Amino acid sequence: MVKTVGIIGYGQFGAFVHTLGQRFFPDIEYKIYSRRAEIDSQTFFSLEEAAQCDVLILCGSLGGYEEQLKAVVARMRVDSVLVDIATVKKHTEDLFQRYAADRQYICTHPMFGPASYQKQNEDVTGFRIVLTQSTLPTETISVLRNRFAALGFLIIEMTADEHDRQLAETLFLTHYISQTILKAGYRRTTMDTVSFQFLMDAVESVQNDTALFADVYRFNPYCKAVVERLSQAQGQVFEKTES
Repeated sequence: MVKTVGIIGYGQFGAFVHTLGQRFFPDIEYKIYSRRAEIDSQTFFSLEEAAQCDVLILCGSLGGYEEQLKAVVARMRVDSVLVDIATVKKHTEDLFQRYAADRQYICTHPMFGPASYQKQNEDVTGFRIVLTQSTLPTETISVLRNRFAALGFLIIEMTADEHDRQLAETLFLTHYISQTILKAGYRRTTMDTVSFQFLMDAVESVQNDTALFADVYRFNPYCKAVVERLSQAQGQVFEKTES
């Protein structure tokens, strides 16, 4: 039975994980480790203490993920469970196999964030969580699937490679187009069509994720091809418009 959860890293998504945890699993004690927070032994704890929890959720950036994982593995209990929620799966799975192959872990990617949570009025129904790999027993995975499904989440299983391929053509593409629209200076107006409102909803949902956008491009090998394909298509559309 899980009594304690350590949240390692407390950026925007780490704080979001804490919010969801307190909402859906209020009986669990949460111990947060953040390099930027002062230890108060009530909410924020040292890495040594947070790493002694039953479950450890790694919420650090992709750029610092390897060092974070090594630091946690060196301090965690042998019976604790590591939870990977990073946006790029092949990269983090490789790190888990390198540094935590003998530990219990589960690699996932929640396909939602604080912005979509607020836009859906904190209703998580239909929010997808992708599961790519785990060393947990099959029975445990089944229990987790049922528990999260009961809360409204949809669990999807696929390989890390397929996840990264699809993510490049969906989430990353949304980020890329959104950053382009922002850079060009397009904004909402008083005469917006419904379709433009939908477009700006997408832009605003990811506009603050610039660091994540850069990390995904760096660590997901499929993103470059997506950018090149879009750029080529834009050129073709422009040429056709001009003709």
